[in-house]
Amino acid sequence: MSQTVTPPPSNLDNAPLKPAGGAAAIAPQQSGLSEFVQETSALTKRLFIQLQRRPSTLIAGLIQPIMWLILFGALFQNVPPGLFGDSQNYGQFLGAGIMVFTAFGGALNAGLPVMFDREFGFLNRLLVAPLASRFSIVLASAIFIATLSLLQTAAIIIMCAVLGAGIPGIAGLLLVTGIVLTLVLGVTALSLALAFALPGHIELIAVIFVTNLPLLFASTALAPLSFMPRWLQVVASLNPLSYAIEPIRYVYLHSDWALSSLVMQTPFADISMGAALLVLIGFDAIALLGIRSLLSRNFA
Repeated sequence: MSQTVTPPPSNLDNAPLKPAGGAAAIAPQQSGLSEFVQETSALTKRLFIQLQRRPSTLIAGLIQPIMWLILFGALFQNVPPGLFGDSQNYGQFLGAGIMVFTAFGGALNAGLPVMFDREFGFLNRLLVAPLASRFSIVLASAIFIATLSLLQTAAIIIMCAVLGAGIPGIAGLLLVTGIVLTLVLGVTALSLALAFALPGHIELIAVIFVTNLPLLFASTALAPLSFMPRWLQVVASLNPLSYAIEPIRYVYLHSDWALSSLVMQTPFADISMGAALLVLIGFDAIALLGIRSLLSRNFA
């Protein structure tokens, strides 16, 4: 009869496994980061697929600001020169306001897809899924809204150039893009917070309608501060939209702009370009810090 001979265990078999340097500690972090990027990319792609299936949303978002420019520009085309500051015509004055208000309106609607996912149960499936980070849901919505806002901003810039408002230089265009993205980030955070805090989409739509036009008229989008009564000047000076509109308007009217350039005279103080940008950054910080605890509770 043949016997099976079992070889004696070697020292290597009994030796404990040891991580090779710091590779084992770094690998999970890299894997978690790649999974987070993959999740965010997939959720962002899902939103763009929805947009592809309903292109009327994008078409309306591009046509509406152009109609505002054409109709409002024609309505006030006979105003005396210099009535709106250094602007040669009302269309040139209006361009910055339409640009910012369009980005604001799109960001304010950012919570609607998340709200519908809540009501249809898809969000619950995401929350119980083994995600690397549930904040990829928030980041995907922010990327989607920022992309749409940039497309709308590009269309408005082109239409403003066609209507004779001119076009800023490369540095001016980069500044305009940065201002729009900064505003979109803060408003998107607030909209997502409302999507988790409110009970349903009816309430969210009601909040959007209630805040949309009042914030437009209580800003410098349609008229300068000097045209407003004292109490409205105070309100417009507290409106973050004004701090996004005036720097863009100044860039369009002055090719020699700088961070120290005076862009707005409020009842409280004279606001420079750099100060307006700091206000927008502070608005983003407050919005992001405020939404963090709310999202953590809802995701838990």
